Amino acid sequence: MKHIKTRTQSGFTLIELMIVVAIIGILAAVALPAYQDYAVRARASEGLELASGLKTTVAENAANASQLNLGTPGVGGTAAFPGTRNVSNLAVSTAGEIVVTMSPVAGDGTLILAPRDGASGLTQGVVPTNQIAWYCNAAGSSKGGTAGTLLAKFAPAECR
Repeated sequence: MKHIKTRTQSGFTLIELMIVVAIIGILAAVALPAYQDYAVRARASEGLELASGLKTTVAENAANASQLNLGTPGVGGTAAFPGTRNVSNLAVSTAGEIVVTMSPVAGDGTLILAPRDGASGLTQGVVPTNQIAWYCNAAGSSKGGTAGTLLAKFAPAECR
């Protein structure tokens, strides 16, 4: 008897390849928006880093019972904040609240860092009686002080 060799085919059919491409497309469609929010949140965190030095200035002014925003950008002869790619402005209010204004690539809103002396805000000319606590406020999250306008999904975790 003769043995007839049959040819076997290997590889994928067109329908199998189309299914794989569809699955990859669905995964990309879900992952891309989540990654974009993460990227904006990372850019917004630069504002908190830049504001850390201003926290020290406000705390020192409060401890010395002086003007809370003395020596901050744009106050008392101090140069205004020049801005960065992610943070367009930093300012300190007379109540000692640090206003971090984000650029459009970082969410286009404000974060407010509000100093608290116990349950109340700082009072200009009065030395705090408690340790100063700082609350970071985005839109819809006012733990103490003024609420910001940066959407919570773009705000760093401590500000939501």
